[in-house]
Amino acid sequence: MPRFRPFAALVFSLLAAGTARAADRFDIAITVDDLPAHGLLPPGMTRLGIARTYIAALKAHHVPQAWGFVNGGKIAQDPDGAAVLAAWRKAGYPLGNHTWSHMNAGRASSLAAWEADADRNEPVLRTYMAGENWRMLRFPNLSVGADEARRDGVFAWMKANGYREADVSAAFSDWDYSDAYARCLAKGDQATIARMKAQYLKGVDDGLANLKAVSMRVYGRVIPQVLLTHIGGFSAVMLPEVLDRLDAAGAHYVTLEAAESDPAYAQPGGGSVMSRAARAQGVSLRDIPAPAPASEVKTWCR
Repeated sequence: MPRFRPFAALVFSLLAAGTARAADRFDIAITVDDLPAHGLLPPGMTRLGIARTYIAALKAHHVPQAWGFVNGGKIAQDPDGAAVLAAWRKAGYPLGNHTWSHMNAGRASSLAAWEADADRNEPVLRTYMAGENWRMLRFPNLSVGADEARRDGVFAWMKANGYREADVSAAFSDWDYSDAYARCLAKGDQATIARMKAQYLKGVDDGLANLKAVSMRVYGRVIPQVLLTHIGGFSAVMLPEVLDRLDAAGAHYVTLEAAESDPAYAQPGGGSVMSRAARAQGVSLRDIPAPAPASEVKTWCR
């Protein structure tokens, strides 16, 4: 009998590992901002090529849905603008409103100006989402403004027009890397690009640990997550590795609608849903390690 103990121990350890992986599992929806174009276009890339790289990575990881949030004013600025939106729809992914000009609701000259910018985007969405619901809104910069009257006005406009907020709970600051990557690639600075990629992936790992810890602190569970990404060259290059890390962390990909059916998303508000809830509940997050800021990357390769 003793000779079977090592095998039994092995089976037990494998079962325990499987249980730990199941316990780590969490739902997450992937969303993509700034279609059809985000940031500087890196040399050797096209906007359509970036979109196709994005779509291929999402499909390879069996992501069932990825809302793309559109700035209609960018369509005519690039020869691939319309083709990007067509490719997104051909892949079976929906498109939502990110305003015509990426107008920040808090910094807009008036509420009426912001409403007009969001309204201006709607014909594009009607064209590409014919017969389907496109009334999902992602606030540019996740901002609804600091002024209470402005926020109330924004939410009243959303309600009157049948919009739901595309909330956010997780992001890895890919926007900080977009233009620097294009500049470094143009200079052929591979050393800085390697440094950039390593720093970004560390931020992803730290961000995954942070989102789980914050969610447990605020809700006592890991709520379904909504990840914000951008359709830029750097983001597309890094997306396969980001998804690999999500897989390893226990991600189960769901639709945005499924994620936001959780009570944590019941009230709109801008910013990050978990940080918003922590403030409302008076929950301190200061002792939870957060990813290091990546803003210095914006100065690289200038």
